Amino acid sequence: MNWVDGFTIKVKVESGNVIISANKEGLLSLASQLKALADEAVGCHCHYDEYNSLEDGSCELIIEKIK
Repeated sequence: MNWVDGFTIKVKVESGNVIISANKEGLLSLASQLKALADEAVGCHCHYDEYNSLEDGSCELIIEKIK
């Protein structure tokens, strides 16, 4: 996965809504990764959490390509 230097991304669930908060670098990073995921096979996914890419206190985020 490619990350733009200085990225910041946080994911939280609030009142039943998933909120993704990101700076410009974080949004560009996610856009690049979603574009790459679109070209992958059905069932491929991206898994984000506070241990590999998200800010501390973030909930896990899994984005999966479906048919």
